[in-house]
Amino acid sequence: MAIVAVFQSPTLTQASYEESVRLLSGGRSRMDKLADWPVKGLLVHVAGQGPNGFRVVDVWESEEAFQRFGEVLMPIMKAIGIDGEPEVYPAHAVVSA
Repeated sequence: MAIVAVFQSPTLTQASYEESVRLLSGGRSRMDKLADWPVKGLLVHVAGQGPNGFRVVDVWESEEAFQRFGEVLMPIMKAIGIDGEPEVYPAHAVVSA
């Protein structure tokens, strides 16, 4: 079952997001294709600045895929000072192009 992960924290900024991308991707400034991600299973990734701060929304094909990504991401987040936990819940529907 697909899951949705939403992350927003006072310590997540566009600059810290961009640093996490550089560390996840081996130095690239963007991860534009699903093949760019360090683990398989990502269906949708959206990141942007909203009125209440920078937010990341991911849809993963399963909780297991999301947890594999967390094993890679969490040490990076800790190293660059991003705190907090995502809100994670089962997707009721997923529609993509």
